[in-house]
Order: sequence, then structure tokens, then C-alpha cells
Amino acid sequence: MSQVATMHPGVEPAESPLTPESWGKLGMWIFLVGDAMGFGTLLAGYGAMRYGSADWPNPYEHLGISLTAFMTFLLICSSVTMVKALEAIKLERPGHVKLFLSLTILGGATFLALQAYEWTHLIQGGLKIYGNPWGASLFGTTFFIITGFHGAHVTGGVIYLSTILAVVSKSRNTARNYLLTEIAGLYWHFVDLVWIMVFTFIYLL
Repeated sequence: MSQVATMHPGVEPAESPLTPESWGKLGMWIFLVGDAMGFGTLLAGYGAMRYGSADWPNPYEHLGISLTAFMTFLLICSSVTMVKALEAIKLERPGHVKLFLSLTILGGATFLALQAYEWTHLIQGGLKIYGNPWGASLFGTTFFIITGFHGAHVTGGVIYLSTILAVVSKSRNTARNYLLTEIAGLYWHFVDLVWIMVFTFIYLL
């Protein structure tokens, strides 16, 4: 724990600027800003191609809106369990920490399983990355690239959180556990927020 955090117990280590503890959080924010630009570019490109197409298919008629709405709800719930895990670390309740982190991981893994099911169903229906039977040949390309890019982030998040769960389960350093989980939580909340944008732009509009 930093000297500032030791002198002022009410200040979380991650909130103490210019200390070694804050570098991990700063690094994650820098990564997320760059990643947000990547997702923004993909969504902007999708919007431009859709606006310029005369035969772009209506997503509501071809995509599983009910399924993806449930997937969205699932990720939102996983963000809640992530917050509860942090709260449990503050209260020094290791059993609850493991429970809520495990629920967050389970939410992410279930999301990936449902996305795999959705992709399989759409591919069997004729949707391909280079075209589709409904018109607008770029629809399949943009759909698989954007949802696949997000799916890769969820996969990374599940692996990341599994590692954090293993670490905090073996450590009794509350300040360190909180900081590591908080940084992982930043990533997970970002992934959830991005999916809400993807769901809105690709499935609803």
C-alpha cells in the first residue's frame, strides 16, 4: 500500500495519484481509450455503408432480437456482479468475492455460448462474411467483423477475470485484491458498454 493510502485510510490505493498502485489503472484507461477508437471506427464504417446502401436488410426481420436482448441483459447483470465483487472485497468477505466473480465469469461464458449459437443459426440460414441472401453484400461482412471483434474481447475478459479470481482467492492483501479487481472491472464494464452500442446500432436501428 502506498504511503498516501497508509496515512489516509479513507483513500483507496487506486485513487492515490502518482503512486505505483495507480499505474495499472492508468494503463487500463489508456488501453480502453485506444480500443474505443477501434470500435468507434468499425461502427462508423458500418453506419456509412448502411446509409449508402439501397438494399440493406432490416435487421429486425433476420436477426434474433429476442436472443440478443437476453444476451444484453446477461452482460448488464454481469456488470452488477462485478460491482458486488468489489464491494465484497471492501467488506473483506472472500466467499462473496469468489461467488460474484464466478457469476461474472459465468455471465461472460454464457454470452459467448449464445453468440456461437446465433452465428451457427445465421450461417446455416445463408449469411456469410462475404455476402448474404437478403441483399447488401457488405451486411454479412460488417456483422461478423463487429460482433466477432466484440466476442474476442469477451473471451479475453473471461480469461482475465478467471485469472483475477485465482489470484484473489489465494491472497489476503485486501488493498491489492481491490486494485486488481477494480482494473479488471474497468475492462469488463467497457466490454458491456460496447455491446450495448453494438446491439443498438446493428440489431435495433
